[in-house]
Amino acid sequence: MTTDRPTTRVLLVDDQDLVRAGFRIILNSEPGIEVIGEATNGADAVRLAGELQPDVICMDVQMPGVDGLEATRQIVATPSIGAGVLILTTFDRDDYLFEALQAGASGFLLKNASAEELIDAVQVIARGDALLSPTVTRRVIAAVADSHGASSSASGDRVSTAAATAELTERESEVLGLLAAGLSNAEIAERLFVGEATVKTHVSKVFMKLGLRDRIQAVIFAYEHGIAVPGS
Repeated sequence: MTTDRPTTRVLLVDDQDLVRAGFRIILNSEPGIEVIGEATNGADAVRLAGELQPDVICMDVQMPGVDGLEATRQIVATPSIGAGVLILTTFDRDDYLFEALQAGASGFLLKNASAEELIDAVQVIARGDALLSPTVTRRVIAAVADSHGASSSASGDRVSTAAATAELTERESEVLGLLAAGLSNAEIAERLFVGEATVKTHVSKVFMKLGLRDRIQAVIFAYEHGIAVPGS
């Protein structure tokens, strides 16, 4: 029996031929995923993203000319390109992580991840979700908490927080807090004793009201504004 599940189209961006070949073999071996193009630098990645309209772009960071972070910024800022960007790097560095998230990447994965983790990451981003592993979540939270504590001239912060969250209902605020804790939609549904479809509706409304793009931005927002507290 065949299914009509749409194929996830992937663009690979890396200046190393062997790395691209390895990713191509892994992804093309998975039913429902097809590598439709490859680029060796950020400039070509932006051009091919516009021409090929992939669903997911696997993006290296360090490349000659336009690097992966700048390419990500350009791709995310181009409305006609609807691809999610998965940053793939050998460097487990916080500056890359935060720059990638600020640039608009939908996920961050080290190149030493397993084949299963790569496939799962592509599938998650193709669904329109963000890939935020518990390890990455903890590092984002720690960094935001540090910067928030360092800059606590907080009277203005309280005003801006109240203004930003005034439109959220009590349930939407609760959902935002659970998102910040790293819970999936299914886990939130179980915690709140509601259906997963109801949770998706709440999440969408939170994103819309706060002007957020994805779960990564929701986590950062919640900790920057004191809605969630590290260790709570």
